[in-house]
Amino acid sequence: MQAIGRLQAQPPDPPAMAKLLQAARQNLADARVQQISASNRFDAAYKCIMQCAMLGLWANGWRTSTSQPGHHQTAIQTLDQTLGVPKPDLIVLDALRRQRNVNDYEGDPIADATLHACLAAADKLLGHTLRWLQAQHPEWGLV
Repeated sequence: MQAIGRLQAQPPDPPAMAKLLQAARQNLADARVQQISASNRFDAAYKCIMQCAMLGLWANGWRTSTSQPGHHQTAIQTLDQTLGVPKPDLIVLDALRRQRNVNDYEGDPIADATLHACLAAADKLLGHTLRWLQAQHPEWGLV
């Protein structure tokens, strides 16, 4: 991925990672607010997923090249290597990424089932990320 410009080396920065982790937690909390639209709740849950994916990359000394198209896809599809996310979960997360694109770029509404799937996936990935960080890098004190 580095050779084709999708990833760039970046040394882990625990203070920056702590801020991103807090943002992921806040986005998941915001996604649970039932008084806002399904589309905005979906967006907040999806942001949590992306922030967890970025944490996985950052913790392993990488970041996506945002100047390249497909940086969301790259971040999600490397979760098996960065955080050890099981392949079946990657399939779900990638489907949610595609749904986000359809909603953002074509205006398709977010169905309740899709929203709930995104909330569940974000909650599961955030928990997985926290456990991975604690197991792999307790010295960073991020959890």
